[in-house]
Amino acid sequence: MHLVKKLSILGCRGIPGNHGGFETFAERLSRYLVGQGWDVTVYCEDYVGKSISEEYWNGIHLIHIPVAKASAAATILFDWKSTLHASKQGNLILTLGYNTAIFCALYRLKGLTNVINMDGLEWRRQKWSTPEKAWLYLNERLGCWFGNHLVADHPEIENHLATRVSRHKITMIPYGAERVGKANASLLKPYGLTPDNYSIIIARPEPENNILEIVSAFSSQRRNSKLVVLGNYRPNQNEYHQKVLAAASDEVVFPGGIYDPETVGALRYYATLYVHGHSVGGTNPSLVEAMGAGASVLAHNNHFNQWVAGPGAHYFSNTRDCANAFDNLLNNPDELGRMKQASLTRFTEGFSAEIECHAYERLLEQALNGHFSSQSTPVSNSATPGNTARTTYKTTV
Repeated sequence: MHLVKKLSILGCRGIPGNHGGFETFAERLSRYLVGQGWDVTVYCEDYVGKSISEEYWNGIHLIHIPVAKASAAATILFDWKSTLHASKQGNLILTLGYNTAIFCALYRLKGLTNVINMDGLEWRRQKWSTPEKAWLYLNERLGCWFGNHLVADHPEIENHLATRVSRHKITMIPYGAERVGKANASLLKPYGLTPDNYSIIIARPEPENNILEIVSAFSSQRRNSKLVVLGNYRPNQNEYHQKVLAAASDEVVFPGGIYDPETVGALRYYATLYVHGHSVGGTNPSLVEAMGAGASVLAHNNHFNQWVAGPGAHYFSNTRDCANAFDNLLNNPDELGRMKQASLTRFTEGFSAEIECHAYERLLEQALNGHFSSQSTPVSNSATPGNTARTTYKTTV
């Protein structure tokens, strides 16, 4: 008799994904696994209902868990309720993130196999207070202990986790994305943009993402081009947001948060430069999606970004470096063309959605069989951290 492979996915806000990397990943993986004959359940936050409800969406079983409102406390409660519910189903568990890994002790007590995607170094992010950082640090440790197996999304995250547990307990699978081979240019018109005449930032407005440095660098002189900064900025509520807006010239555009996948894909596809300022974390989904759209990448110079974007990207370390990069690249179509091709080559080598989903299915099948093989790295290691940048712009005095 053929046994149905059953999986429960927890740790994201739910699908369809319109919030962030984990939600998009959960949707992509769920669709893939259902197509391979899996029975997949995804737990979703519900801000409207008053009791747990269920539905099917594209063959995926959705469990809606009600919470009062979107907040950190509500998310913790959602995770606890989801864990309680999932622990009674007897399915294989895939937990996305370790923010409430303390709850995963319940799976251990019930003998359920739990694979945890350990995400990035969340406790290092500047936005958290000291008590919040302590909570995240503790839960990272607990996730390493309570998880039956861990997924790292980047070699540096794998190396970090290997200081907590045996390397045999870790599999490195970076985030993937769908290839964007064409896009609708008319989607740019509502934002006053034309193809190949703007650069773009897609990131949460946090200091660790170097948005202030990028905006200041772009605004240091007239560019005869635009910089589009996606995200929700609330200057009356956040001092950092206020600083970013104050540093911006009239060539910087703040369209707010845009979540329509087709529109975001078009914005990446037609951009002169995709500027990636993230400095904390592993494989960033937005960077991978930009590479999949064939974008020329200008990224913050750190080992996370270097390994992902590879030697064909350009890198900056501070505001002056970033300004120099804009000076050298915006009117250099030959180099921009080389950068685009480098992004596509690197993406095809190891960051496609097919590679990602296949790697996860192989790991989850091992989990069902109760036997994990030694860790694998499905991405080509041609980009060695610390020695990858085609050009790193240095400050000159």
